[in-house]
Amino acid sequence: MPEAGGHKSVFLVGFMGAGKTSVGRSLGRRLGWRFEDLDDRIQARAGHSIAEIFRDLGEAEFRRLENTSLRELVSELGTEPRVVALGGGAFAQPENVGLLERADVRVVFLDGPAEELHRRCEEEQRERPLLQDAKQFGELYEQRRSAYLMASCRIDTTGKDVDGVAVEVACRLGLE
Repeated sequence: MPEAGGHKSVFLVGFMGAGKTSVGRSLGRRLGWRFEDLDDRIQARAGHSIAEIFRDLGEAEFRRLENTSLRELVSELGTEPRVVALGGGAFAQPENVGLLERADVRVVFLDGPAEELHRRCEEEQRERPLLQDAKQFGELYEQRRSAYLMASCRIDTTGKDVDGVAVEVACRLGLE
């Protein structure tokens, strides 16, 4: 299989509700690659859910754990290809962007209008510590969007199903 950057790895970034985990799982299955959600690694390391970390330790401690977990994951990259979903704020942190640039991996920004992303989040039965009303949600999305645009490519997920987005990512990166 062709390599994605220096490693056979693809990192999915984007705002809450963009479909990073769902698309990542689908893309991993499609390519026969291991899938990993960075939030799962953070929770395993901390022994607490993301919501508990935010509530009990605060966002700054969550970001520290996130960076530590990402460093660990990147250090494990080798010959085994991976699809990795990052949390919504991970790629908005300059130290994480630099880490992925040095790792020479492909980073894909899954995008969509803030209104659609907010609707998707509200429909999920999942606790999201930074999910707020539509106005605040849109403001946070706009604050982070310039960081997301530093990704290798952008895929608009508007009105698309998960498997269709996974196919689009694979094609765009020349993996199919």
